[in-house]
Amino acid sequence: MKRKSNKTAELVYGLAKPIADELGLTIWDVRFEKEGSMWILSVIIDKEGGVSLNDCEAMSRPLDTKLDEVDPIEQSYCLEVSSAGIERELSKDWHFDVCQGQTVVVRLIRPYNGVREFVGTLLNAQDETVFIESEGNQYEFRMSDIAFVRLYAEF
Repeated sequence: MKRKSNKTAELVYGLAKPIADELGLTIWDVRFEKEGSMWILSVIIDKEGGVSLNDCEAMSRPLDTKLDEVDPIEQSYCLEVSSAGIERELSKDWHFDVCQGQTVVVRLIRPYNGVREFVGTLLNAQDETVFIESEGNQYEFRMSDIAFVRLYAEF
């Protein structure tokens, strides 16, 4: 299910993983994206029981030092370390595996039968296809037709 590759994000993941492992954290995702005129390096973390501000800081400080030491990114950027959150986006194969059976929101790029957003139980994800059950119906969506898949949280 992996979305388009980002070499900088992959490189940073390799630098961040040992730090996260030492802190008992999981790296949910790493993104390197341009927002307006600024480049943002987002390291999204998770752990059993939830992530605190202290966890973000504990990850951010040594990672910032490591990034300064290795200097793998040519342009200037802002480092953000944050929690995956309750409505985390699923973008990697293992995300879909660990979230199977949970309620998700699938937002499509273009409407399907006039509907653009589906909420249902994640049944499976394989071969670039996401399978959900919603209101007694089963749906399958190709990743190429999906804007995002997120965990659904009822408030």
